Amino acid sequence: METQERLQKILAAAGIASRRKAELLIQEGRVSVNGRVITTLGAKADASRDFIKVDGKRIRPAARKVYVLLNKPKGVICTRADPQGRIKVTDLVKAKERLYPVGRLDYNTEGLILLTNDGEFAKIVASAGEAFAKVYRVKVRGIPDESALSRLRSGCRLPGGTRLAPSKIRVLGGARHAWLEVTLTQGKNQEIRRMFQAAGHPVLKLRRTRIGFLTDEGLPVGNSRFLTPQEVSRALHLGGAGKPSDE
Repeated sequence: METQERLQKILAAAGIASRRKAELLIQEGRVSVNGRVITTLGAKADASRDFIKVDGKRIRPAARKVYVLLNKPKGVICTRADPQGRIKVTDLVKAKERLYPVGRLDYNTEGLILLTNDGEFAKIVASAGEAFAKVYRVKVRGIPDESALSRLRSGCRLPGGTRLAPSKIRVLGGARHAWLEVTLTQGKNQEIRRMFQAAGHPVLKLRRTRIGFLTDEGLPVGNSRFLTPQEVSRALHLGGAGKPSDE
């Protein structure tokens, strides 16, 4: 199996510099492989086996990129550290790599959240908008009338001046308290709780059931799974990062 890659790609993946800057480093004679200075741009190396140095300092191989979908329980926070010692989303995922959540779910909200160590993937997914809309199942106090729902759908202004983007709201049922499906394309802090509080119907239960094409089907609360290469490729494609891979 071919494990060698162009030096500039290895340097970029290790976070040393952009590919263009890495090419300059090579041309300037600042890169060596196994003790031999390399100045040709076509040179290849194996990052896991060869001793690659820049300005005499060995570089570390790029970490394996990991993409995890977690069905977060209530009472878990979406940060890597917590001075109060509460359970964190990273505590629920078995991975050696240092992972970070893509976006957030508040402490009392259940549902899907992505974790990764790939900053570019996180940026693309977080900014994908409608292509990676987030769907929630919401129980609110009382039964909102059509006028209130219409205002929320059109993108209401919250107390304090925050203007929300339009959202999709579908009534699922409920006799005394309504169950709703809400679809958002933006991610303001506690947006759903704030919008229904402003409408006079506080949220009683909130769960994110979908992120783009990723759903909670077959993934119980508290469990996680790794994304397949096809899912990663599809997510990047939806975010505008090229065509999905068929591999």
